[in-house]
Amino acid sequence: MEFVYSLLLLGAVALVAGIILTIAAKFMAVPVDPNQIKVRECLPGANCGACGFAGCDDYAGAVAADPSVPVNACVPGGAAVAEAIAAALGREAGDEADPLVARVACRGTCDKKKKVSAYTGFRSCKMAAQTTKAGNACQFGCIGFGDCVAACKFGAMDIIDGVAVVNRSKCVGCGACANACPQNLITIAKASSRVFVGCSSEDKGADTRKVCEAGCIACGKCVKTCKFDAISIVDNHAVIDPEKCKNCGMCAKECPMHIIQVVPRNFTK
Repeated sequence: MEFVYSLLLLGAVALVAGIILTIAAKFMAVPVDPNQIKVRECLPGANCGACGFAGCDDYAGAVAADPSVPVNACVPGGAAVAEAIAAALGREAGDEADPLVARVACRGTCDKKKKVSAYTGFRSCKMAAQTTKAGNACQFGCIGFGDCVAACKFGAMDIIDGVAVVNRSKCVGCGACANACPQNLITIAKASSRVFVGCSSEDKGADTRKVCEAGCIACGKCVKTCKFDAISIVDNHAVIDPEKCKNCGMCAKECPMHIIQVVPRNFTK
């Protein structure tokens, strides 16, 4: 009988506690802007941070509360999400932004880059960058252990023949791979900017040639052939100004090392 009384007592305590918690939750609840809920439902939930906010919830709250926050800041969602947010808030979506895409400034594949030592440590680009660069003779190239691959939530990064490669059809330009690369080889650029340099070596030309067959030797031929003053030599490698570049590809044809890449016109994303 005492057992039954104990169960009844526990049940009564639980019931009272439940009622108290329900009342407390009702009176202590933080009000949520219904517009924020509408915006959040439009977002893909990637929480990639490409919008400049901590995540989807943070962006939803900001765009719902502040008209100056653009509705098209969600990179993974693109124009469709921008239009959905604009409709939910009764605002204009505006012009669709030029899609963003990651690109890797290194073409030093296994057969082109030279090794000076074997690497037996943990296969992490970040850790290898602090020691022997995985035994690579070039200190500026891709280490190839895939920190960028692990960081990408969209399956847009791969390590192919020792170098990070971007799958442009999957890339949303969120920048997670760029943040994960300790060599600072990955940049995020407009997809319409189709010409870029696949090398970031800061060694002098002669030294670069010794350690990699696919490195910029700062010969300046690309600079001379460009009719738009879009190329310059910075830190011993060619750099292209996307604002001046007309995507003509003449620099790529002139490059003796074949490290200037041109994305086909029909594949801008």
